[in-house]
Amino acid sequence: MVIATKPAEKRLRRISLYFELMALDTLAIAVAFFLIGLIRVETGVISGLRLSLMLIPIYIGYAIQGETFSSTALLTPRVNAAKALTALFYAVITVVFFLFALGTADTVSRLTFGAGSVLSAIFLAATRFAFCRYATQRLEGAPINELLIIDDVELDCPKAPHMVSTKAIGFEPDLGNPEMLQRLGLLVDGFERVVVACSAERRTRWTMLLRGANINGEIVAPEFDSTGIVGIGLFGGHDTHIVSRGPLSTANRAKKRALDLSLTVPAIIALTPLLLLVAIAIRLDSPGPILFKQNRVGRGNRLFQIMKFRSMRVETSDSSGNRSASRTDDRITRVGKFIRSTSIDELPQLFNVLIGDMSLVGPRPHALGSMAGNQLFWEVDHKYWMRHSLKPGITGLAQVRGYRGATEVPDDLINRLGADLEYIESWTLGRELIILARTLGVVVHRNAF
Repeated sequence: MVIATKPAEKRLRRISLYFELMALDTLAIAVAFFLIGLIRVETGVISGLRLSLMLIPIYIGYAIQGETFSSTALLTPRVNAAKALTALFYAVITVVFFLFALGTADTVSRLTFGAGSVLSAIFLAATRFAFCRYATQRLEGAPINELLIIDDVELDCPKAPHMVSTKAIGFEPDLGNPEMLQRLGLLVDGFERVVVACSAERRTRWTMLLRGANINGEIVAPEFDSTGIVGIGLFGGHDTHIVSRGPLSTANRAKKRALDLSLTVPAIIALTPLLLLVAIAIRLDSPGPILFKQNRVGRGNRLFQIMKFRSMRVETSDSSGNRSASRTDDRITRVGKFIRSTSIDELPQLFNVLIGDMSLVGPRPHALGSMAGNQLFWEVDHKYWMRHSLKPGITGLAQVRGYRGATEVPDDLINRLGADLEYIESWTLGRELIILARTLGVVVHRNAF
């Protein structure tokens, strides 16, 4: 059996194709109106080319909203053309509405506008059928990278380009073993669809693992069962149960990342004097490094190093996170007490956001040794791993609801987990902004110590 290696990044190819297709659509509409303008020249009215410049940005807006630039549309000519023509129709209606609303309809030749719109539709449909053939070659026939994981069963699937046997690599789908989840995160990195063939007894376990891996996950199954399927799929001639979907589409991931960068870069620049002052204060207060770095569980259950201002004495720092800070914690320095109570110690995480390990908003990242009472976090509820399907955040829905501080009993973890899963399942850009705004009101909080 072929052991999977990290595939070429098709996501970048798709994004490149989206922009190429957007440019091609723009050209098709502009050329159509330009040609109509050459055939029919009228004085005192808006020219054909200028009409196209009014229409194009509105068309692009509707096209993006209608997922005209999507992986499905790239390789499906009819779907591709239908989505483009629908967006053009709405754009034409919008332009007509605004022309009449502004009382400028008499500056437009109805014949030029109508003929230009019809010719644009013809050009869009024709170019998109041609573009699909080009996109198929660029993406090697498949819009996404797929991985087949075979676990404790036999499955004949010769067409799968990437396959791996859990037995061959010594992998065990164990929800109670963070090392295995880390290995799974590294294994599926670069793939956007993961299909698992396993015995019926292991399906629930794999469902939980896949839902925390930030990928579209499916399980090969010859019959229906109660593992929590969200759809039916097909892979290599075998029926599959879709048990997980990446929580955000490519467009929404782009929006979230754009928001992160647009706020993080100015914030780092504006806060530079404060960051320098805090760094000096920490160095003068106690010996040791200025920053505290610790492994935390990130997106896809993969580990990353979080950065915080050091608030504890080096000799008493807890690198594994087994002990949560308390109000009377003798490990905290004088400067540390102030920066923790004001959340200033979290500011270096802006650099984690900048390099892409974190987001401004998301589930807070925890250390592997974090305890709720006398239980590890994932022992309280195995759904805990599902919160890692998005990047961890500096702030989150749980934090603005007041779920901060030590986790002294299991309910402290359950409350946070419920808020994190709610955030993931109902993500919108508007809610992201609301959480950021509400964070300003809980920077200084009674549970921040």
